[in-house]
Amino acid sequence: MAQNDQGISCGLDRPTNVSVSAKPVEIKADGSFNRQVNRFTTPFGSQPGELPVEAGRYRLLWSAACPWAHRSVIVRKILGLDKAISLGTVSPLRPRLQHVDWEFSLDTNNQDPILGVQYVSEVYKNTDPGYSGRPTVPVMVDIESKQAVNNDYFKLTNYFETVWSPFHKDGAPDLYPSNLREEIDALNDVIFHEVNNGVYKCGFAQSQEAYEQAYDQLFTRLDKVEERLSNRRFLFGDFITDSDVRLYTTLVRFDAAYYTAFRTNRNLIREYLNLWGYVRDLYQTPGFGDTTDFDAIKRHYHLSITIDPNKSEVKLLPKGPDLSVWNTPHNRERLSNKAEKFLLQERK
Repeated sequence: MAQNDQGISCGLDRPTNVSVSAKPVEIKADGSFNRQVNRFTTPFGSQPGELPVEAGRYRLLWSAACPWAHRSVIVRKILGLDKAISLGTVSPLRPRLQHVDWEFSLDTNNQDPILGVQYVSEVYKNTDPGYSGRPTVPVMVDIESKQAVNNDYFKLTNYFETVWSPFHKDGAPDLYPSNLREEIDALNDVIFHEVNNGVYKCGFAQSQEAYEQAYDQLFTRLDKVEERLSNRRFLFGDFITDSDVRLYTTLVRFDAAYYTAFRTNRNLIREYLNLWGYVRDLYQTPGFGDTTDFDAIKRHYHLSITIDPNKSEVKLLPKGPDLSVWNTPHNRERLSNKAEKFLLQERK
């Protein structure tokens, strides 16, 4: 896995610097976006120095607007880990503070009911009082200590799919089959750099050259994925894998947010024949559509703090797009050897 497959902020906030009290600088000299790395990356497992895998010990914090957090919630739901790992939800709208943060303003008294904190930064500071980066989601928090223990969103779904298997529900699918892991990891790396992070590199670019380079790379990859999906239902065939989860969280936000907010406006996803059918196929699959909140997505990307939080501007919430199209027939089953609606490879 590439060394820089690390953390990134969600939404339109100015990328932060090395201080929770200051605005960050994650823009390179050429105007391109350069992500901060994740701070808490200790893996889950049973080896010395690893985080113990225990039901009821951790709370997963997320925002329904954030694609990086959304994928961990999808996998948690599909595998039945919602019985072992509780979920805390922050508002899609950033609080107006002197630093970038997430707030539990959806909860009573503006506090997470389990952790008793108002801001995600509190659990980061509980772990490291000198923490100097952005408090990001998703983050796994030890409930007893109220400390952030892992915010490595790039690997979190893989932990859920492997070492957390003792807590999977009966009949849970194998999203990360051992015989395909090398291929899945390779494709995930491409999807990350060119699609997941690709839209952010367009949105946060501060030079025309950097923006156009990211834009061209993004749509070149989408064109290739469109072709790949012309003869297979999902990225690896007849069953859903971790790669499909990762691609979905960007595609489902594309038309409602990135197309306008991040200037990724060559094509809407619904203008692609195969990608549009594919993302609706996933949306209509348990764990995907039922964890997708378009209202949160739109509010975050269009109404939340912008790249310049001190700039006074009128913000309007787009009226569209029409959400009824997400439940129209996708006809992707014609590419599959199976007829079941929820096609996931059985664990061997």
